[in-house]
Amino acid sequence: MSEQPSEKPEGGGESTFTVIVAAVANLGIALAKAVAGVISGSSAMLSEAAHSVADTVTELMLLVSLKAGERPADEEHPLGYGGARYIWALLASVATFVGGGVFAVYDGIHTLTHGREPGDPLISYIVLAVAFLLESFSLRTGLKQARGEADRYGVRLKRYLRHTPDTAVKAVVMEDSAALAGLVLAAAGLLGGQLTGSGVWDGVASLCIGVLLVYVAWVLGHANSELLIGRPLPEKMRDAVRAELLADPHVVDVLELTTLLQGPEEALVAAKVDFRDVSTAGEVEQACDRMARRLQERFPSIRRVYLDPTPGPGQEAPVSPAAFNK
Repeated sequence: MSEQPSEKPEGGGESTFTVIVAAVANLGIALAKAVAGVISGSSAMLSEAAHSVADTVTELMLLVSLKAGERPADEEHPLGYGGARYIWALLASVATFVGGGVFAVYDGIHTLTHGREPGDPLISYIVLAVAFLLESFSLRTGLKQARGEADRYGVRLKRYLRHTPDTAVKAVVMEDSAALAGLVLAAAGLLGGQLTGSGVWDGVASLCIGVLLVYVAWVLGHANSELLIGRPLPEKMRDAVRAELLADPHVVDVLELTTLLQGPEEALVAAKVDFRDVSTAGEVEQACDRMARRLQERFPSIRRVYLDPTPGPGQEAPVSPAAFNK
């Protein structure tokens, strides 16, 4: 068997900056929303405050995940710590669900069943406007990175966000998009209550915010759970890897190909390869080394390549004469 590691590419700095921008923005927004919610008595504003607190906690967990996943492989973890990134990101999605979604749904139901007298909404409108600007800047930062990565892989932004293993960027984009939608819902609830004098609008807005957050948490949780269970490289990339292996003159067939995403810029390739019977042991060793290097040059995200010389169907592995002397 041949194993060929590669140097880990530098690529976490931009994700870290994106998450820090989102965390700082959400922390300030959360405090402002909480004050405005208490003064105005708005259920939707309090739900938005919980939303921003949950987002801040989420971003802090994402920062921990980025640092945890950067640790190099060691004897205790020979394949590295890439999975740690997705464990923390999964916990971040749970924080969004519990801290934001559940609270908003509860507060909305409580407002609808018990009622709440609307107060002066002026400060809430001001906070919502400022929050909209800050969230827009944070979203712009996340989208800028996502577009750059999508262009690098030659795919559309929507497809990149759906399939990217960089769940930190995906989380920032989704949460900031949900935050902007939540701000619009909160403003609609305030306006409806102001025009009608009824707290129903405020309660409905809070419920909608809660449902939106639960959906975002589910999408992010599902994406991280897939990566924790083990997700392969995209089909086109797997086909390209197989074609690269078959291009070597000593290779007859690729009997089995296994790929695994271990991080945004970290993938593993393992294959059972049938070599020509006339190839010598030295030629097989050189071919394994050559194929591993070609794969890593063509696909920099492939950090580990394991190639196992295996007899093809109908062939038997040669038996050493020494085996009969035992």
